Amino acid sequence: MNERRVTGVVVDAGHGGTDPGAVSGGLQEKDFTLEASLYMYDRLRELGIPAVLTRDFDEDLSREERLRRANEAFGGSSDAILISNHINAGGGEGAEVIYALRNNSTLAQNILEEIGSEGQIMRKYYQRRLPEDPSKDYYYIIRETSPMQSLLVEYGFIDNANDRVKLQNDLLNYVEAVVRAIAEYAGVPYTGPGGGNNNFYTVKKGDSLWSIAKAFGVSVQELRDANNLTSDVLQVGQILRIPTTEDNENGTGETLYTVVRGDSLWSIATRFGVSVQAIRDANSLASDVLQVGQVLVIPGSGSSGDNNNNIPTTTYTVKRGDSLWSIANSFGISVQTLRDLNNLTTDTLQIGQVLLVPSTSGDTGEGEEDNDNIPTITYTVKRGDSLWSIANSFGISVQTLRDLNNLTTDTLQIGQVLLVPSASGDTDEGEDNNIPITTYTVKQGDSLWSIANSFGVTVQDLKDANSLTSNLLSIGQVLVIPNGNVNTNPTEQIYIVKQGDSLWSIANRYNTTVDILKTLNNLTSNLLSVGQMLKIPSN
Repeated sequence: MNERRVTGVVVDAGHGGTDPGAVSGGLQEKDFTLEASLYMYDRLRELGIPAVLTRDFDEDLSREERLRRANEAFGGSSDAILISNHINAGGGEGAEVIYALRNNSTLAQNILEEIGSEGQIMRKYYQRRLPEDPSKDYYYIIRETSPMQSLLVEYGFIDNANDRVKLQNDLLNYVEAVVRAIAEYAGVPYTGPGGGNNNFYTVKKGDSLWSIAKAFGVSVQELRDANNLTSDVLQVGQILRIPTTEDNENGTGETLYTVVRGDSLWSIATRFGVSVQAIRDANSLASDVLQVGQVLVIPGSGSSGDNNNNIPTTTYTVKRGDSLWSIANSFGISVQTLRDLNNLTTDTLQIGQVLLVPSTSGDTGEGEEDNDNIPTITYTVKRGDSLWSIANSFGISVQTLRDLNNLTTDTLQIGQVLLVPSASGDTDEGEDNNIPITTYTVKQGDSLWSIANSFGVTVQDLKDANSLTSNLLSIGQVLVIPNGNVNTNPTEQIYIVKQGDSLWSIANRYNTTVDILKTLNNLTSNLLSVGQMLKIPSN
């Protein structure tokens, strides 16, 4: 296939907030589309393909705002692709891809065929016209994002029993198929999750766990354990991790474990009978976010088997709209673990039903910190915030945030003050890692002493805050002022880019626009780098 120029991909998670999309069997479309979109965004960026999300948490998103974010992402380029992720309803079965009237069918066909290679039924790829004006596309997300190449992907039918099982078990395999199709279309070298690590194997037609285990010289049980498999049924295109001797020992008596899809620190700690904190310490982890293919050192692990009977638990009361999948996802565990904890023989839940769930603060394993002893700072809730977005920005789980603040509901109020972990251990009241920090631009004649004196801090404070190893300064150099009380240039508030940030999410957070941010920072594209310093216009 000929290489095509692709400036980037807009990844749109359909529905959200008070709009659940299609609903059936306790499942909601908006949950599936968000999971699919977050995974697709991460994988595209791993492959070096620029990507932007229209939403990265469960928020209400108006039609106008969704379109604004999509169209601003890559400047409305005809070389940009938009993938709008959806789940179908209406009694059918299988996947469909709808593409724009302005585009040809090449990418749509490739996407559907790749999804089919993962074992999903292929219905059709097609164009749909607006009945009152057949010259226009039916779906607004396609129609009003011209000239981008816009496609709407329906991964299955939420009201079909077979598809419901597939969506809960294989959705990310289908999303990976879309990523493969985009990479091929753009002429970008494709590597699977884990960067093409040789310890991964893609299931082919005719494979079985027994034949794969025999080919790699491992046991069927080792394959099951390495991939969290609850059955021996495989899907063509499914990615399996192959356990090796390296997985078991690193020469120091410690176990090495390679992260697979669906893992969390909690589930890995439970599997090996150690605490989450022990794994964090052994791997010098600054957050609980894991990458597929990441190798973790498991300290002093005694067993690779599940031990749910020893899991510290708390209780969760089922609410309207809950499903096993949504509850398991919110606590960072698998659906099977949730079933095992509660001895469930069916996935049907009742409103008011009480379930056992893992207790983040109740873990009494060696090295696990009690949340009461976590050094904290405060964070003030802003418009658009959710527990998920706040937890993600501080690199913690939603449950940790709930426990720190004794929350009994996920509903937040603008202006509400929350406790969040302090990365530095500083417990000064009012500290907030998300607010623009005070900065100063060095002018001719400045010295560290004169700047420190004008802001009422010490020279050592300045050096520590800016990682300076000498007292030499350069004209135009931007210094962070620790606990500064004065900002002599209020238009130079600074925001430091974190993983998952985009220009529109930062603009939205600080009530400005993408264009203003780009102009203020002399940006010629929407691409950001973690650690990049952005000027934020003063309100």
